[in-house]
Amino acid sequence: MPDLSRRATEEELMDDLSLASDALRQNLDELETINTWLGGYRVVLGGLRRLQPRFPPGRALRLADLGSGGGDTLRHIAAWTRRHRVPAELVGVDANAFMISYAAEKAAGFPEISFAQQDIFSAEFRRQRFDVITCSLFCHHFSSEALAVLLRQLHGQAQVGVIINDLHRQPLAYYSIKWLTRLFRGSYLVQNDAPLSVARAFTRREWQAILAAAGIERYTLRWCWAFRWQVIF
Repeated sequence: MPDLSRRATEEELMDDLSLASDALRQNLDELETINTWLGGYRVVLGGLRRLQPRFPPGRALRLADLGSGGGDTLRHIAAWTRRHRVPAELVGVDANAFMISYAAEKAAGFPEISFAQQDIFSAEFRRQRFDVITCSLFCHHFSSEALAVLLRQLHGQAQVGVIINDLHRQPLAYYSIKWLTRLFRGSYLVQNDAPLSVARAFTRREWQAILAAAGIERYTLRWCWAFRWQVIF
């Protein structure tokens, strides 16, 4: 049994930037299905609703989704901006070239979406400014110390706000996703990484400590179904 009293440090298989295979494509499809079933997109879209009064008038909203993976969150954001008649320029940022290619293919019907293969810690990326930055199931890939550094950086890059959607480390969440991925015979990637993602995720106190270490004092931290945290600052 894993020790869920503290964050796991084992790397997920998807953290391998050279990973490019049919199994990875299947895994991205499976993650989109899981997010749809468990309401994962509502966390980000709810955050956009909260920030909407602060959107810049008279020009397109510039939004970056970090660790964009298969681009599914960006496609839901694009659909939301269309419904609310918000002009938008949306960019997905990922370090994995295969992810970028896969996501661009899936987003062919959304000309407002583009993708960039970039290192988010590079000087080139740090110079960029956006209205909104989103991170969906991305933050748990970092140590708490590295994440505090990243959040401090994003706080300076986002003119309107940052929206984080990530997992709650909790036994029911861990064992539920572990047995669901086995029951539905998910790929070896999702069977390994889905429960490990929960084990690498956060408690409320950990989020509070990380935000304090980043020097971020004004934020909202809300628990959402199913076992998600929504952080907005």
